[in-house]
Amino acid sequence: MILPSKIESFVMHCGEMGSRWGFNRTVGQMYGLLIIYQEPLSAIQISEALNISRGNVSMGIKELQSWRLVQVQHKPKDRKEYYSPAGSIWEMAIRVFEERRKREIDPTLSLLRDNLLTEPTNQQEEYAQKQMHEIHDLLETVTHWASELQRLSPEQLNTLMKLGAGVSKIISLKDKLINNG
Repeated sequence: MILPSKIESFVMHCGEMGSRWGFNRTVGQMYGLLIIYQEPLSAIQISEALNISRGNVSMGIKELQSWRLVQVQHKPKDRKEYYSPAGSIWEMAIRVFEERRKREIDPTLSLLRDNLLTEPTNQQEEYAQKQMHEIHDLLETVTHWASELQRLSPEQLNTLMKLGAGVSKIISLKDKLINNG
């Protein structure tokens, strides 16, 4: 399978983005390929399109499955497994955020909670604990906000994002009215 240049460019970019999302470049390329193709792809097709080994495809599929980003499909009278994205682009974004929260934010919150349970013994520890408390509160707020966002439909999320600049203007106006009133 030879990729047209536009598709190849997108797939290569997904590889670069994948490393920023928390998985390696090849896994990002595999996911980009699955996103861009309308039909599910077999491991052989993925291997040929990306010029990678079947073993690498197998490991990448396992990684994508651990992130709940791909689904396996079967075709009648065909023993091969075919792979496609598990859900819409919005659902993919939510899953990536959930997985990153589990892998990055939750362990940090757990460490911070443990550290905040002990009483500081000196001024340096007291300062450090104050800073950790601020980090904890920020992460808790962001996590709560993200959970609320996940309850919205894609249409509601899209509307909310379009309101972004308007909301900040309203908050600035409210602050001016309160401070000048």
